[in-house]
Amino acid sequence: MKFSDDALELISRIKKRYPEGKQKSALLPVLHLAQAEFGGWLSSETMDYVASVLNILPVEVYEVASFYSMFNLSPVGKCVIEVCRTGPCWLLGAEDLVNHLEKKLNIKVGETTADGMFTLKTVECLAACGTAPIIQVGETYHENLNIEKVDAMLDNYRKTVKEPISHWSKKHITKSN
Repeated sequence: MKFSDDALELISRIKKRYPEGKQKSALLPVLHLAQAEFGGWLSSETMDYVASVLNILPVEVYEVASFYSMFNLSPVGKCVIEVCRTGPCWLLGAEDLVNHLEKKLNIKVGETTADGMFTLKTVECLAACGTAPIIQVGETYHENLNIEKVDAMLDNYRKTVKEPISHWSKKHITKSN
């Protein structure tokens, strides 16, 4: 396992943002990059590799990766469907959407469809309470949802997605760094 040359160059730029000895500060963007480069999830081997690249302890990587819902610690589908489970979304129908998705996709929250297309997760606030209920897939927010809109969203992803969708891409690193 090794980051691509482009990724290593990006990591070098990221690390330069922080004072000497504070390379742990680069952990979040490096984990995003690792997840994008290594199959959409962070295996123990991947997290150990990230620790070695940043010269920190593996447990420091595990602590962060296991805390944030944006990091996947097991294999996921091409589209990770994240349904907001906080109060405003739940009051406006997110629970019904989760139940519908579980039935439609024949999976439970935390599982992936047999074809490897969709993984269903519930997550904490996605910061769009005014347009609840909301689902996030990669960087895309789907707002003001109902069953029909969710079905259309699924159909669209089935037709158009060939490669895994990531929360993060290399475009998040600017040339100025």
